[in-house]
Amino acid sequence: MRSILLLCSLCLFISMDAVELNAGVFSEGDLVQVNFGPYIYHYSSNPKRNPYPWFTGVEWESSSRWELGGAVFSNSYYQPCGYLYGGKRFIHGSPDENLFLKLTVGAIIGYFPPYENKIPVNLDGIGLGVVPAVGYKYKRTTIQIVILSTSALMLNLGYDLWK
Repeated sequence: MRSILLLCSLCLFISMDAVELNAGVFSEGDLVQVNFGPYIYHYSSNPKRNPYPWFTGVEWESSSRWELGGAVFSNSYYQPCGYLYGGKRFIHGSPDENLFLKLTVGAIIGYFPPYENKIPVNLDGIGLGVVPAVGYKYKRTTIQIVILSTSALMLNLGYDLWK
C-alpha cells in the first residue's frame, strides 16, 4: 500500500510541475478525453474471467499527440485496478477525423495474489503495462480496440471534453 501512495504522490508532483511550466494549462490543439471500456474479449474461453471491466479513465493529449492519463477498472479476475500512463497517438488524417495507432506505457496497480503473475512485471501489486491500440476518431468521439498482451482485446469509447 505504501508503494501505491508513493507512486500516486510522484505522479501528482510531476503533473503539478507540468502545469507550472505551462501556466495556461492548455495550449492550442490540446484535448482532454474521457474513456470508457465496457467489454473485453478474452482469447481463451474461461467463464470465470471478467468480460466487463468497466474501464473508466481520463487523459490529456497535447497538440503533438503525446498524452498522460489514468484509469480505474476491474481486471479479468475481478480485482480493482488502476493504470497511470504516458503515451503517443499516431494519426492518419485530419485532427477531427482520423485513423490512429496509440501506444501507452505505465504503471498497472492492483494485480495481487493469487494473480500477481498474470502480468509480466509485478512488484507488490505494481506492474508495468505496455498497451497498444488502434482506433478511429470522428470530431469529438473515438472508438478503439485495445490489445491487452496475449490475453484479450478491449473495446474502448472516448469523448473529448475539452478541445
